[in-house]
Order: sequence, then C-alpha cells, then structure tokens
Amino acid sequence: MTASNYSLKVNRDLLDPNFESYRLSLDAIPTYNIELDAAVEEVKLKDTQYTLEHMRAFGMYNYLHLDPWYEDSVYFVDCKGRVLNLTVTLDTALGKPREVYRVTVESSQCEDRLCASLSLTSATWAALSDGSGRLYLLRTGKRGDSSHMKWEPLFNEDLGEPFTILHSVSHVQAGVHSMEVLLLRVQKDPEETKGSGYSVSLEWITVLLSKWKKTEKSQEKKYEVKKRRVLRGKSVPHYAALEPKGKGLMLASEKPFVFTHVDGRPVEQPEPEPMEVEKTDPIYFWQQTTEDITLCVRMPEGITKEGVQFRLTADNVTIGVQGFPPLLEGQLFASVDPEASAWIIKDHKSLEVTLQKRGEGPMWPELVMGDKRGEYVMSDEQAALIHERLTHLTSEDLNGNPDRDKPPCNSQELEDCDGFPEDSFSLTHFDEQSLKPTQVVNLGSHQYLFTVDANPSEMPCLCLRHDVDALVWQPRPDQPGNMWEHIATFNALGYVQASKRDKKFATCAPNFSYASLCECLRRAFIYRQPSPVETVLFNRKQGRQVGQVAKQQVASLDSDKPILGFRATNERLYILTSSNLFVLKVNNN
Repeated sequence: MTASNYSLKVNRDLLDPNFESYRLSLDAIPTYNIELDAAVEEVKLKDTQYTLEHMRAFGMYNYLHLDPWYEDSVYFVDCKGRVLNLTVTLDTALGKPREVYRVTVESSQCEDRLCASLSLTSATWAALSDGSGRLYLLRTGKRGDSSHMKWEPLFNEDLGEPFTILHSVSHVQAGVHSMEVLLLRVQKDPEETKGSGYSVSLEWITVLLSKWKKTEKSQEKKYEVKKRRVLRGKSVPHYAALEPKGKGLMLASEKPFVFTHVDGRPVEQPEPEPMEVEKTDPIYFWQQTTEDITLCVRMPEGITKEGVQFRLTADNVTIGVQGFPPLLEGQLFASVDPEASAWIIKDHKSLEVTLQKRGEGPMWPELVMGDKRGEYVMSDEQAALIHERLTHLTSEDLNGNPDRDKPPCNSQELEDCDGFPEDSFSLTHFDEQSLKPTQVVNLGSHQYLFTVDANPSEMPCLCLRHDVDALVWQPRPDQPGNMWEHIATFNALGYVQASKRDKKFATCAPNFSYASLCECLRRAFIYRQPSPVETVLFNRKQGRQVGQVAKQQVASLDSDKPILGFRATNERLYILTSSNLFVLKVNNN
C-alpha cells in the first residue's frame, strides 16, 4: 500500500472575508472558585528530562480532563492518587469534587515517574496511567447517573517504562469487547548520536475480553493484552488519535513516524530503493523571447504537410499526425496571435512552429498547461542574464557588496519565524493491517493550535491555522476521498493567538460557539463567534452598516499559581491550578 498525498479542502462557505476584528467586551464573566482539599498531582521535569520533547510531552501537559459523553463533567488526579470528578449542573451550588477511584500509593515511589494521565474511553469505560508504567482499564458505569458509583478496575498491568495516555477507544467486534490505547514515551535512544539522545515512542495496545473467570458467587471478566505495536519518531506529535473501531491511527507531527515493532518483533523496514525515473526523450523542445516562442515537435520520418494535424487558436494548440491521437494538445500558458504564427516541416522529421505572443510580457514557465513532456532550451544570453541577477544571493561574503540595491541574504538577521522545520509538518493516516501510511497531508505552514472532542462517537477534531483564520477539521476515516472535513472556522484566531507570547493552552467549545486561550498565569481570553447586534452600528471607513460583532473577553483569575489544566464546554470554561478549580460561566442556554 502506497501513501497518497492529500490536500485539505477548505469549505469556502465557512470563511468570512468581511470579518473585521474582535471587539473588546467589558461584560463580566461569572467566575466560581472551588478550593481543593489536596493539591493537584503536578510532576515537574527532572534534570535528565531536558529536551524540547520532554517539555512538549510532560511540561505542557493538561492535567484537566473533559468528559465528552457527559456535559460539564471534568476530572483530575490529586497528590493523594485520587481521581476526582466535578459535574456542574447549577453554578451557584457547586459541590466539592468527588472521588471515583484511587491509585495505589506505591506508584509514587518510581524514580522516573511521570504525571498520572486519564483518557475517557467510552460512556462506561476509562483508561488510567499512574505515571509509573502501570495501565488501568476501569469500568465506570454510566458516569452521568447520580448514583456516584466507584470505578472498577478490570485490567491492571505493568507495561514497562513510564508513559502518558494520548487516546483510547472502546469497540465490540464479532461479539468481543476490545479497547485500544495509545501511549507516549520519550526514551533514550543509543542510535540518536547527533541530536538530543532521545526519541519519541508511541505504543498502540489492544486489550480484549479473553474469557470469563468463574468464582463461587459470580462470574468475572478477564481482559488481557492481545497486541502491542510500537512507532518511533523524533518529535512529540501535536495530534494523535485512534479510529473508533481501532482500524487505523492518525498523527500530526513535525517529523515522521514509522512502525518498528509488533509484539516485540521488529517490523521489516523496506530498503530505500533508488528512485528510478523512466527516462523518455522529450516529445518537443521550445525556446522563447519576450515576443515569440519557437517550438520543435518530433514527427514520423517522411512526414508531409498533408499528414500534419495542426490547429491553433489564441489559447489552445493541437499538433499531431492525421488519423492518430494528437502528440501535443492543450491550453497555452498565455494567449498568442494565430494570424502571426506559422509552421514548417524541417528535415522531413520535425515540425517547427513559431508562436507570436499576444503582447510582450514575462517569460512563460511552461508552454502547454500541465504538459511535462517537453524540454525548455534556454539561450546563452538568457542564462547569463539570470546568473547576473542572482549573483548577490550566492556571495560567499557576509555582505559582499553593501552598496548594491539588493544586499545579500544575511542569516544573522533571520528571526525564529523565518526558520523552516527540517522535516515538513504532516498529518498522516496509518492502516492497522499494513502498518503503513495510506494518506499524508503536508501541513506546511498550517500551525497546529488545539484538539477538541466535538462528537465523542467520532475522532477528535484538530484546529489548524490557515492564513489568519483557525479552521477546525473533523477526521472521517471511513471516507478516503474526504478524510478530513472542514466543519468550523474561528475568524482571525490564527493571527490573534500568535500575539499571545505567554499562551499555554488553547481550546474551544464543542459546538464552536467560542474559542479560548490561557496564559501560564491568571489570564484567559475568550473569542466569540459573530452575533447580531441590538443597536445600529456603522463602519466609519466603509460607510456601511455592521450587522454582526464578534466579542472578545478577558478573565483574570484570583490566583498567582500556574494554570495546569484548561477545558471548555458549551456553557463553561474550567481552569485548574494546583490548589483551585475555577468555573467560568461563558454562555447561557
């Protein structure tokens, strides 16, 4: 299976070319503060965890987890190993977070321990890591019920080095319940001699119900690991998610990943084959000046003018042999003057065509749009002119000739934003059976902004910057022709977020009614979708009436402690610090 290159298709109906700006609103945001009984279990990076990948994976970890199946329900783990839940129904009657599960204390003794991580797998299951290398699969029951039942561990196994959970899904296949869990590790890599000495490992684990274990009183379900697959790369993925049925995996990362092991056995990596380009002689040769084009087309030997098929209009050309498909046919790069053009047969084996350009202008990059079977022949005068124009860019001196109009490019003057990653930022879909990428999107300059669960029955959405806007994409793995669908837009958010130098987290409401950013300390910014205005407003510059206004609001928390978690629902924004959980009422239904 060969990966095919894919381009994201923007839905123009979701773009607003007339969007002007966000207007600062001074409307108060009701904010409620819950003091925690015990501090959030924040695990700080150690001296050995010094790389950028450690910081991305663990230093910027979001300690707050939103339940996509049940509205306004969030989870976090405190320093006592308790998994705590807060479900909000009435803002003015907020209770204390309640305990749903407790991790054993022994896990905190691990030397390389990471932060505990949680993934809400389905409406009745959850996956939990204690940060020391142990994975728990917990039957939660229907978490939205008011029964407050405690979670029940049905799988508990040490999987080796510490990890965090990136994503998990639950599905039933052929009557057998299975769970897929995606784990992240940053490990020392002896083969990484030129870089940091670390590589990023993703492990995709399948756990299934293997048998029923009978006891004196009842029957117990027994789950066990069926399959373990390992991928390796050089950068922590910005986005990583499994398909709902476990048939594939999607990654957005700055550097590529490949499957290296399955159940402990190395995956055979195909030998990089030298790229064989089938060399074919050009069908035609062409030259040009600013005024005309000379085209030479190879024809069967002995051709006569009666056997030549030639049609020329201002924008199209057809050349061939009578009774056979055309040798060259298509739209010209620009218009020509058919009356001033001509052709002759040379040496009874080629056709020489002179095309008069409609007007003097720039040189054509190609003759016939999309046709690559010809060869452009540049004259010596043209080559010398181009060389002269580019000399200032190839000077070996730092500033070879400062008096020139075009000073040389100086690498010392480049800023961070001018840099381009070593490997292009890409979004890749992997097939579970072949372990190979099936579709690859080169994201290029489309900066990753955040991930959001819009519909828990589907894969998480990812938000990317496109020009100044932020576009939300919904993966559709069951639609190979349209695998990523543009479903929402936040106008100018791509531009706005770039100005927030202290930005730590970003998110949006599942119904896309607003997006929000938070800084490392205290402040959160809310950007609402445009809404109708109650009064008559006019744009002074353009003299037209403004029908909608997009509001921006700023919330400042009564806390001087770093923000550790940040999640949004349709009505509320949840912000977690080490000792407090803040609930901001953003929308009213």
